[in-house]
Amino acid sequence: MSEGPVLSLRDLHRTYRSGDRLLHVLDGAELDLSAGEIVGLVGPSGSGKSSLLHAAGLLEKPTSGRVLVEGRDCTDLSDAQRTRVRLSAIGFVYQAHHLSPEFTAVENVMLPQLMAGRTPVQARERASALLSDLGLAERLDHQPAQLSGGEQQRVAVARSLANRPRILLADEPTGNLDPETSTSVFDSLRAMVRGQGTAALIATHNLELAGRMDRVLTLRQGRIVAA
Repeated sequence: MSEGPVLSLRDLHRTYRSGDRLLHVLDGAELDLSAGEIVGLVGPSGSGKSSLLHAAGLLEKPTSGRVLVEGRDCTDLSDAQRTRVRLSAIGFVYQAHHLSPEFTAVENVMLPQLMAGRTPVQARERASALLSDLGLAERLDHQPAQLSGGEQQRVAVARSLANRPRILLADEPTGNLDPETSTSVFDSLRAMVRGQGTAALIATHNLELAGRMDRVLTLRQGRIVAA
């Protein structure tokens, strides 16, 4: 376990232009995320949760501020360097599963591993083990269209953790699911994250799920405060 935070955001600002107006979505947001903890991120629609996750995951550059991954300042890395950090250290889960429809469940979980340089044999073994742990041992060779919504999202969870990331960022990962399936998928995600010692930041509107996390942060007026 790292002695310091695995993810740090410092004085993060994100400004968008809308016509003649400037929208200040993030206004000095800061947080530290430690290995093994699961943190909820709540706030009203439009408060900037997705913008914060995109900046934290090196998908978008903030207008100003710093993003540190395992102590390394990644703010000004090149696109190629940011891609390498994402592949090795960061996993993502979204509200929509974003699975490749032409591939099977096991192939979808193999893809990020192959991109990271693992052999097909290694990638299939890891993917099969993850999906089996998530209760999908009998669904490995099914394409997304043959899976239920909850099963698709479990595949997305497995894919996000396939490269053993230090950080998991999730944006409304159960938002499209009914309450019972939502709870089941969250329980699966939490168990997998705990088992790997991954640090997780999970944006959600579901306050009941947020309350089951280690701590909850609220994004309000572009800044992060304790819930």
